[in-house]
Amino acid sequence: MRKAISHIKESLYAYYPESEIPGFTRIMIEYITQKSYHQALLTETEFLPDQRQQIDSIIERLKKYEPVQYILGETEFFGLHFHVNGNVLIPRPETEELVELILKENDLPALHVLDIGTGSGAIAIALAKHMKEADVSAWDISCKALDVAALNSKENSVNIAFKRVDVLSGYPQDKKFDIIVSNPPYVLEKEKESMEQNVIDYEPHEALFVPDDDPLLFYKRIAGIAKGLLNTGGKLYFEINQAKGADVADMLNKKGFTDIAIFQDLSKKDRMVKALLQKQEG
Repeated sequence: MRKAISHIKESLYAYYPESEIPGFTRIMIEYITQKSYHQALLTETEFLPDQRQQIDSIIERLKKYEPVQYILGETEFFGLHFHVNGNVLIPRPETEELVELILKENDLPALHVLDIGTGSGAIAIALAKHMKEADVSAWDISCKALDVAALNSKENSVNIAFKRVDVLSGYPQDKKFDIIVSNPPYVLEKEKESMEQNVIDYEPHEALFVPDDDPLLFYKRIAGIAKGLLNTGGKLYFEINQAKGADVADMLNKKGFTDIAIFQDLSKKDRMVKALLQKQEG
């Protein structure tokens, strides 16, 4: 075991910051042994030849900066197990904070919830798992992403109504919601230069990027959808680009939403916006 840990660290030392390597090591050990990292250490688990070969295979892919979550095909989000692949974004800790905010502010039973741009299903599934008797729907433009989300829904024993929807085109209008949440594409094209290679090379660009000349493209569209689909007193939640909090809040104000609030993540960056729809249109 100790030799395997040393081998992983030495192999990755020239490719990743020293601070990141222990995380890779822990994830790999737990995946290979199917034990917690500490349990594997305590039991002095020895690797079989095929397990050592598996470690080397993972290391070689990490050297190409492929995200470890894609290599293993799994990750954790809000304490739940999720399958992931190159058709969906890897759920981020900041998005867990969005889920936590929604749960904190909405404890009534049987709420109707819509997640727009669901990807792996992380937000929708976490909300369905932790809200009382919630009726959760989720949309995405990608059929392949919806396949992953459906698998994750089954894995986590929740029932979600998934639907393929291109929100920039038409969308279903046959149902009203108490909560609409979205973590839409919000990274500007010009920000690519400062992003990590593992994100640029492997994560789906259609779920990440928006044109530099229209950074609020999806926020404006989803806010318009929300005005028609939210019940009176319904709430709209967004995850946002840290530099666009004020712009998103101003746009929502102009569209008639009230009680608009910007929330920071644990890194003290603007990351979430909430707004209320006081009354329905018409």
